[in-house]
Amino acid sequence: MRVTGDGIWGEPDDPRTCLAVLRRTLELGVNFIDTANSYGPAVSERLITEALHPYPRHLVIATKGGLTRPGPNRWVPDCRPEHLRAELDGSLQRLRLQRIDLYQLHCPDPKVPYAESVGEVARLQREGKIRHVGISNVNVEQLAQARSILDVVSVQNRYNLADRGSEPVLRACEQAGIAFIPWGPLARMGAGSQGADPAVTALAAIAKARGIVLSQALLAWLLAKSPVMLPIPGTSKLAHLEANVAAAGIVLDADEMRRIG
Repeated sequence: MRVTGDGIWGEPDDPRTCLAVLRRTLELGVNFIDTANSYGPAVSERLITEALHPYPRHLVIATKGGLTRPGPNRWVPDCRPEHLRAELDGSLQRLRLQRIDLYQLHCPDPKVPYAESVGEVARLQREGKIRHVGISNVNVEQLAQARSILDVVSVQNRYNLADRGSEPVLRACEQAGIAFIPWGPLARMGAGSQGADPAVTALAAIAKARGIVLSQALLAWLLAKSPVMLPIPGTSKLAHLEANVAAAGIVLDADEMRRIG
């Protein structure tokens, strides 16, 4: 998402560094990259292809459809079946793939019955264009509805230390063995965020004691929070990428998790 211009719109200011970040992910052992047709739009998918194609066999590239982009920082749902089909075909072409390993319905569209949108994704899967299906920005009821139509392997909802509104969805995913992919995992973790929230204050103290940065402590907290958790921290900077990947090796103990809450 971050290898695009301001407002997740247009080309990045430093495309050479963005390409280097994408290539470095593989060198660091990353085997899952999350993108979407709407990032740019189309910019993120194109840069992934430019940097990484032909893809190594172990790499899973997940993309999404169901949002249109009228301008910077503007997101408008469009989950009509014909639009989802056109979006998927565009993603396949840009990513130079015959099949998307994980295709995610970006959000419910209030103008289209959810079952109709999910049903079209199921048809595309039966046609061989999609291997696995995920859904995004859903509640527990919508997750259950989608699962009554097809096999859902992942849910991507906003979730971080300061925003745990999707806790019921996370628990439903745990019970069903479905991967939970928190977007915005580092949201509101910038300078000055400590003190406003006791959990953030506790996390900052733990980070300081361990000699790690706050973002690493937060990613470690997410990984310790649930066995189905798969954070996707976005970045266009090599230093941030290195720090984020290193967080996978940080294990918070039970006492630290209690202190954070």
